[in-house]
Amino acid sequence: MPKETINSPEFDSMQLKIASPEDIHEWSHGEILRPETINYRTQKPEKDGLFCEKIFGPSKDWECYC
Repeated sequence: MPKETINSPEFDSMQLKIASPEDIHEWSHGEILRPETINYRTQKPEKDGLFCEKIFGPSKDWECYC
């Protein structure tokens, strides 16, 4: 079975730079309010903690944090 050739745009150059603190602040959309990480009984992230699904998105694909 022959492989298809994928046409991709060619680049002469690419530039990367470190994001400024202002850019990072614009991208943010939550605040960590508690130092807790994972509930040891339920094994789920603590609300408003370091792994809060409301801030960082769901732990599992296609499942909401509620």
